[in-house]
Amino acid sequence: MNSHIVKEAHVAAHNYEPLPVVLVKGEGIYVWDDQGRRYTDLMSAYSAVSLGHSHPRLVKAISEQAQKLAVCSRAFFTDQLGPFLERACQLTEQDRALPMNTGAEAVETALKAARKWGYKVKNIPDGKAEIITCNGNFHGRTIAIIGFSSEAQYKDGFGPFPEGFVNIDYGDSKALEKAITPNTAAFLVEPIQGEAGIVLPPKGYLAECARLCKANNVLLICDEVQTGLGRTGKLLACQYDNVHPDALILGKALGGGMLAVSLFLARQEVMNVFHPGDHGSTFGGNPLAAAVGLEALNVLVEENLIEHSAQMGDYFIEQLKKLNSPLISDIRGRGLFIALEIEPSLANARQVCEHMMHHSLLSKETHDTVVRLAPPLTITKQQIHETVAGIKKALDDLAKQLEKSA
Repeated sequence: MNSHIVKEAHVAAHNYEPLPVVLVKGEGIYVWDDQGRRYTDLMSAYSAVSLGHSHPRLVKAISEQAQKLAVCSRAFFTDQLGPFLERACQLTEQDRALPMNTGAEAVETALKAARKWGYKVKNIPDGKAEIITCNGNFHGRTIAIIGFSSEAQYKDGFGPFPEGFVNIDYGDSKALEKAITPNTAAFLVEPIQGEAGIVLPPKGYLAECARLCKANNVLLICDEVQTGLGRTGKLLACQYDNVHPDALILGKALGGGMLAVSLFLARQEVMNVFHPGDHGSTFGGNPLAAAVGLEALNVLVEENLIEHSAQMGDYFIEQLKKLNSPLISDIRGRGLFIALEIEPSLANARQVCEHMMHHSLLSKETHDTVVRLAPPLTITKQQIHETVAGIKKALDDLAKQLEKSA
């Protein structure tokens, strides 16, 4: 057994079940293990490494800023935060931004903003504000967020949970219409559900949700921590329905695969509910994070990675559909956010991922039945060909193994 695996398993909490590979280096779409073997990264750290590992512009930005000023807290102004937030607001067409670190922190910020807006602007009676969320959602791991999860394991042993959340079925605008009451402050939704298995809602779903929210004076908050910043072939996945939300949550890829950087962005009326002392973060908006975040946005736009994601995503799905494996029951996705649905009567997604690892491809299953394919947005057609060939070999090997054990 690898000594690094043994040591980590001994001293780390067992809240993950990693594949047995020890990574030591990354460049572009590739990572290397401690034995020098190269793998194609098909996860991108849940979309956080969308620009590829060790992108030279990001390495330069973090190195140069770290040598000048890394952290000083929001107790003071810096020369880095303003340009970063200005660029983010300009690209997303939002009025203001509030910087945090992780996606979960940005979601918590959105929840606080929605509730306070509900009380101070919409005049919901104190303590009665409701936020509507969807079954199958994944917005993070804090107590409040898992409290409105529909996944039993996420909640087991962690209650009691905060009240004020109403869950409805995802992709069902009629369910949203029925759930809205005078006390509804916001609807929090993922334009595509990632952790649930890359679940795409019906066409027009988000547009109808936006109409219902506007008609009922309810904030539409889109969580684009995983789907945003080019992952689905558009800057934001909500743009597929031509939706401009009242508020937006970004993270993961915003840090360029270097740092935890997140933002809650919203229109002026929503952000105006925050006053000095209402909310904060020691590290949120630090100069290092701001410099990296700005460069990540610039790389995304200047290197045309959004358009590239759309083109390569279509090509990837087209090639995957040629596999014709009985182990695959469905292939779906947008851009480079793709799911291989594994036929549960034959195998599970963990088995597929383990066999992919043996063919130098790294990904991780979700919900037992889905293998996610979300490589860095820089992937090329040739690399897609190599990846699909490796997936075919992995599926063929697994099929033979299952046949022998039957």
